[in-house]
Amino acid sequence: MDIHRVGSDTTVMADSLDVPGIGHIPANAFVLTAREPVVVDTGLSLADRDFVAALGSVMDPADVRWIWLTHPDRDHTGGLFDLLEAAPKARVVTTFLGAGIMSTERPLPMDRVYFLNPGQSLDVGDRSLTGFRPPLFDNPATVGFYDEKTRICFSSDCFGGPMPSAELAESGHASDLKPEELRAAQLLWATVDSPWVHIVDPGKYRATLAPLRDMNPEIVLSTHLPPAVRMTDAMLDTITMAPDQDPFVGPDQAALEQLLASFEPGGLPA
Repeated sequence: MDIHRVGSDTTVMADSLDVPGIGHIPANAFVLTAREPVVVDTGLSLADRDFVAALGSVMDPADVRWIWLTHPDRDHTGGLFDLLEAAPKARVVTTFLGAGIMSTERPLPMDRVYFLNPGQSLDVGDRSLTGFRPPLFDNPATVGFYDEKTRICFSSDCFGGPMPSAELAESGHASDLKPEELRAAQLLWATVDSPWVHIVDPGKYRATLAPLRDMNPEIVLSTHLPPAVRMTDAMLDTITMAPDQDPFVGPDQAALEQLLASFEPGGLPA
């Protein structure tokens, strides 16, 4: 994990996963050091990750007041319950549906939940965070937000893209890729993560991009992309093309067996 600042009061806690055939997928969480500090998502649900310990290098976990859960997928909730223990005054910002989804595995303590829907705002002492539904998402409980003080948009999975290396995924910036490379990565991710985009009305889908254009954030922070600074228009132009891309088709059983054989003595070369 690489931990670094973006802007004056926002920290990226950058992790990644190597997905064969796709690339290195960034898996970011964020810390917003507002008057009432906000942690945005809580990392991967893997046994060798200690999210609270990593957070301790940024701030005292006990000082966290809000945990904005952009949606309850396992790559966003890894350190959630440990952080709730370490931050006794923190509340989880989610939706009715988000809390319901989590109740099928490990219910949230409802006295520590704060329901917020797209279009509503959260006062964190020195600024207001306004929730919105990103144009692309893979979970119906998804709510990103815009920080009006820093002009940073937290877009959850939207705008993601696999990177060619773990170093770039965790320590780089979206602008480190050539424009055509970034466009290809983001369109691949759109077809993988939001396959519904191929079956919706393209005009209605593209209309959902207008609020983000009006928002005009200076920085976009996606869970699955390195920080993107002053790239919003170009990235919106990219995901405008998502409905027209070929659907993603993953490896089948024959491909899996070939991959497994390559790991066996005398098998196919890796």
